[in-house]
Amino acid sequence: MTRVLVVDDEPQIVRALVINLKARKYEVDAAPDGATALRLAAARHPDVVVLDLGLPDMDGVEVIRGLRGWTRVPILVLSARHTSDEKVEALDAGADDYVTKPFGMDELLARLRASVRRAEPVGQDGGDQVVIVETTGFTVDLAAKKVQREGRDVRLTPTEWHLLEVLVRNSGRLVSQKQLLQEVWGPSYGTETNYLRVYMAQLRRKLEADPSHPRHFVTEPGMGYRFERA
Repeated sequence: MTRVLVVDDEPQIVRALVINLKARKYEVDAAPDGATALRLAAARHPDVVVLDLGLPDMDGVEVIRGLRGWTRVPILVLSARHTSDEKVEALDAGADDYVTKPFGMDELLARLRASVRRAEPVGQDGGDQVVIVETTGFTVDLAAKKVQREGRDVRLTPTEWHLLEVLVRNSGRLVSQKQLLQEVWGPSYGTETNYLRVYMAQLRRKLEADPSHPRHFVTEPGMGYRFERA
């Protein structure tokens, strides 16, 4: 059963989320502030976190950074902050998606399901072929969902991994912004290009020898991105 940690200081929102999630057979923990959220996450190991940014004791971005220090759990931000800069800050800290208040429950639940799917491990039924892609600087094991650079594992969030996987599976081919958004975040996306800018920058920081002059994650301005092995 999927366990969800809801972090919000508005009781009516928490109540609505708990009722809707439990009705769909999720296990739910709730925290009214950041400190409680970090303690519960460490103790209960949720499969996904739904996080408000406006918490009474700390900014939600601090909670994201605290979680990203030790876990890759999907983080779905739920916030009344609407500006692009605030969304980018949350995504850059390690959030996987961003929903603005007021929100539709069906949309929120769909995005939560998508976040959980992105984090699911590859099935162990023997049907998956091991596909290893090597570059001069790092190695991607698509079946094991692992990346190594200079012999060490690179920790990627579920969303970073999914973006990498789409690009690597289309090696050498241009993948449009819309295609990337829809494959990684879902069919309701198509214009949130700031998501792509943030996550491509993160992949480059983690995997490129010179992130400001990328060799492997190439931007085609106004069109999309391309992965090059060489």
